[in-house]
Amino acid sequence: MTVIAIIGTGRVGAGFAEAAVAAGHRVVLANSRGPESLTDLVATLGEGASADTVSGAAERADMVLLAVPLHRYAQLPPSALEERIVIDAGNYYTDWSGHIEELDDESTTTSERLQSLFPAARVVKAFNNIYAEDIATDARPNGGTRRALAVAGDDAEAKQAVVTLILSIGFDVVDAGPLSEGWRFQRGTPAYVVPLGSDELKDALAGARRYRDMADDDIAPNRTHRMSAD
Repeated sequence: MTVIAIIGTGRVGAGFAEAAVAAGHRVVLANSRGPESLTDLVATLGEGASADTVSGAAERADMVLLAVPLHRYAQLPPSALEERIVIDAGNYYTDWSGHIEELDDESTTTSERLQSLFPAARVVKAFNNIYAEDIATDARPNGGTRRALAVAGDDAEAKQAVVTLILSIGFDVVDAGPLSEGWRFQRGTPAYVVPLGSDELKDALAGARRYRDMADDDIAPNRTHRMSAD
């Protein structure tokens, strides 16, 4: 059983929480409005869930799932993520976060940027290439045909911990490499929000192209985001 702090309780955070609790994990929810705003969600999730402040949730947890828009990353208290395994479930949408120069010119990736903002965190990119509502509904027991999710990270131990978590929730896993390869399953790529098995996901990751090499029409079908504010 793993204790996961979930920072951001919109669709992604709530969807992940449902799947994690169903798999026997405990979740501690936190958002910008305070724990008192999460009473109904905690009640819906059941005894495996509780709520706290952002810092309090992180202190109580084995790892942190970050499910807030990118423009809010810099507003998080650094101490909350220090030395923590941090799962970055974010995607870059300019209609939500505004333009971020280093992401527009593709000189970095969303998770590398998060790592630079919080150098003491142990960042792993995961759960960004699945629709929030699919996290709970697509999870399957081990031993059968399962959907696969991609992960990327520079810290091997942290990445393995996230892989173990994903497997326990009900998905297979494909290692996409270091954080710098996280672009291979960002929005608009073949691996983004498409239900794929492990072999299919490997092919999708290998066939990914940078935005600068894609026509606008290639990206457009996935532009409508499903992450709401927390």
